[in-house]
Amino acid sequence: MWFEVLKTIFLAIPKGLSVTFKYVFTRAITVRYPEQKLTLSDRYRGLHYLERNEDGSEKCVCCGLCAVACPSGCIYMEPAEDEFGGRYAKVYEINEFRCIFCGYCQEACPVEAIFLGKEYEFSNDKREKMIYTKEDLLVAVSGQRMKTSAVGCPQSAAKNRSTD
Repeated sequence: MWFEVLKTIFLAIPKGLSVTFKYVFTRAITVRYPEQKLTLSDRYRGLHYLERNEDGSEKCVCCGLCAVACPSGCIYMEPAEDEFGGRYAKVYEINEFRCIFCGYCQEACPVEAIFLGKEYEFSNDKREKMIYTKEDLLVAVSGQRMKTSAVGCPQSAAKNRSTD
């Protein structure tokens, strides 16, 4: 019994302190957030957004493949048809609380309508705000690819979420 106590005092504590002393004299790697934004990997998957066609119409044809591919079941959609017989999503919602940001929805989409951006600042104080609708996710500028903000998410999506 006393041997275990002495072993802890004379072996384990200095071993733990050696790790501490090893990092005391190294340079800190702290990022001064929010003044300095994080540099994200190219493979980072953040908040979703929906693309538009060149004519400004939404690209999503509501085929449902993204919802089927989603392992967490966070995508809900209802299809509809316009007067010319073209399909679109009447309702498109993503519950970001349930999403695991795996990217399967992006890979499954045959028309490349859904993408995962680089935005990582999307916390909210109410649960209802974490369910993003089609209007929140669509890029705003019709006919042009949306400029991305510093963290890589379309500016319209970031603007829509901050007003609530």
